[in-house]
Amino acid sequence: MVMVSDNPALPTHVKIVEMGPRDGLQNEKQPVSTEVKLELIRRLIDAGEKHIEATAFVSPKWVPQMADHHEIMAALKSFPEAQDGSVWFPVLTPNLKGFEGALAGGAKEVAVFAAASESFSQKNINCSIAESIERFKPVIEAAKAQGVKVRGYVSCVLGCPFEGNIAPEKVAEVAKALYDLGCYEVSLGDTIGVGTPNKARAMIAAVAEYVPTSKLACHFHDTYGQALANIYACLELGVATIDSSVAGLGGCPYAPGATGNVATEDVVYMLNGLGIETGIDLTKLVDAGAYISEQLGRRPVSRAANALLAKK
Repeated sequence: MVMVSDNPALPTHVKIVEMGPRDGLQNEKQPVSTEVKLELIRRLIDAGEKHIEATAFVSPKWVPQMADHHEIMAALKSFPEAQDGSVWFPVLTPNLKGFEGALAGGAKEVAVFAAASESFSQKNINCSIAESIERFKPVIEAAKAQGVKVRGYVSCVLGCPFEGNIAPEKVAEVAKALYDLGCYEVSLGDTIGVGTPNKARAMIAAVAEYVPTSKLACHFHDTYGQALANIYACLELGVATIDSSVAGLGGCPYAPGATGNVATEDVVYMLNGLGIETGIDLTKLVDAGAYISEQLGRRPVSRAANALLAKK
């Protein structure tokens, strides 16, 4: 049962963007079959998720887990939710070649990613921040021409494994560049999960000087157990889109020690308690997380999921 919030600063509805099938699984050492990925997506849809990042059109050499992107997209075409447009399946496309592959697969939404840290940008995509923005220009132009939506990601918004603290003004500069290029939404990622609520507030306030809060999303990892607190701080400033990953799947190969994205189950449990609508059935979501965790041979990272599973 969803309670009614008595805090007027909070949004009444939050859009959840599910990271599990892509950002969550991409760092898993053991191969996850296409069939298992598709079954996970089916279960997430059944739980009420409407925005599910499905795959990434990146080189299999660098991200072997995403080598089946063509097969995933071909299968998603047959999903009734893809045909009627009731569920969106954004895919990651770091360059024009990736975008062309995604377009051939029928993608209606793609995502590009930059960093607020020069060192992380070099480690992650082998170029400077400025070069990465230049690289995205033809992707975004091509997407506009084809009527495809583009989402932008900014990594390391609250800290970098190589540079330490990141100035909020630097985050704002990169977010503004992506928004000005035509990204309809900019997701701000605490890639290594070092942020705390006051830092999150300062970062959102700086970015909101250039990008409307309604166009921002928060994407927090839970390395230090601060993700939910950081999300709440962002909700109070008007951010109403949250990236999360079922069962707390994920990490970052270029961020030593980083744990997964905040678990979708934990986010939905908190939002339910705040009286904020998500359209997601928590019981079915927990089952979806239990399914993929079982396939990976471990328990869900989500605390809410484990508590609810223990009652069964």
